[in-house]
Amino acid sequence: MTAPTPPTGPHRPDVLVVGGGIGGLSTAFALTRAGLRVRVLERAEEFGEVGAGIQLAPNCTRILDDYGLLDEARSLGVLPEAMVMRDALDARELTRLDLSDLERRYGYPYLVIHRSDLHALLLRACRAAGVELCTGRKVVGYENTGAGARIRLADGRTDEAALVVAADGLHSVARREFVGDDVVSSRYVAYRAAVPIERVRGNGVAEKDVVVYVGPRCHFVQYPLRGGEMLNQVAVFASPSADASPAGAAGDARWGGPEELDAAFEATCDTVRRGIPLMWRDRWWQMLDRDPVDTWVHGRVALLGDAAHPPLQYMAQGAIMAIEDGWVLAHHLTRTAPDRDAALAAYQAVRVEHCRRVQTTARAWGELWHLEGGERLRRNAVMRARDTYDYGFTDWEYGPTALTPDQEPAMFTPIPLGA
Repeated sequence: MTAPTPPTGPHRPDVLVVGGGIGGLSTAFALTRAGLRVRVLERAEEFGEVGAGIQLAPNCTRILDDYGLLDEARSLGVLPEAMVMRDALDARELTRLDLSDLERRYGYPYLVIHRSDLHALLLRACRAAGVELCTGRKVVGYENTGAGARIRLADGRTDEAALVVAADGLHSVARREFVGDDVVSSRYVAYRAAVPIERVRGNGVAEKDVVVYVGPRCHFVQYPLRGGEMLNQVAVFASPSADASPAGAAGDARWGGPEELDAAFEATCDTVRRGIPLMWRDRWWQMLDRDPVDTWVHGRVALLGDAAHPPLQYMAQGAIMAIEDGWVLAHHLTRTAPDRDAALAAYQAVRVEHCRRVQTTARAWGELWHLEGGERLRRNAVMRARDTYDYGFTDWEYGPTALTPDQEPAMFTPIPLGA
């Protein structure tokens, strides 16, 4: 058996975190706060985040507040006034959430922020906390040992710790080794853009709201970023070329090109059509997920974030679930110390069903958004009948998810209306 050859430093960490994205960094910070020595292994040559905006609901801002990071996040992002859903064809309002009232209900705000700003915030926090941050470390294999787990790097070196957290994303090496399932294609593709607000003020945009236009086989999202200086846009549509593939063309970068983008939004309202030419056209994201699995812990290797439960984006909970995972794991490692196996068992017991519900609800929500014909009209009627202050469908998602030793999993119990 090859002796471990640490990538940096002479001291063995308590935890190796594989992946330096939002989930990996937030987990590393949480574990360090819990008193553990943490080493993060990032495959890229520098830390960074690709994308544009991200929505942070109260179940996430609650954790940022616990970490002492919420005020900084507020200063970098925007607290929108409302979340509004409109029909993409005629622009009629269907339903809305009053986000000030939402904050009163759950105790924490709904925040929108640029992904790179959130990532940089977490990176600064990790550095200040003393997390060991290593770049250019491509992990290609995992194995359990008598005292923990070992990872193998692409350059032949190894490293080990009492616990390894695989936060290596949708295409996780650990997921492939321990679960062996395939990604699932929704046959939808997403385009993104973040543009100066001056470029879109004449397009009829709402500068203080999160607005979602839902249409037949497409939807379009807009919300402000960076203090209102920028507008985030996301355009999602069903790809005809993916539909033509029996397997949904998962992993085939040829489908979903700009010509499909333009065609998908031809019949939409003026505000949406005016936003489409501003989308980034040199990159797009296929909307992929995986089927939920019951087992995230494999010996001393724990899957986390998209490696464990990659969702479709309709619930805006992907990064949030990863941040929750890290908070819960750190909580149980503190509560059960030094019994790390008990902590891992508790982490899995607490998180699996909640994340399964988010994954399956996201799939159903996507189907609802993209209805056609008479089904679209019936959906619109149901949504227009909803009371703005009815939180029956958000309590399970935005309510408290934190566990203390003397509590049952609060995430499984909806908060009573009026609480």
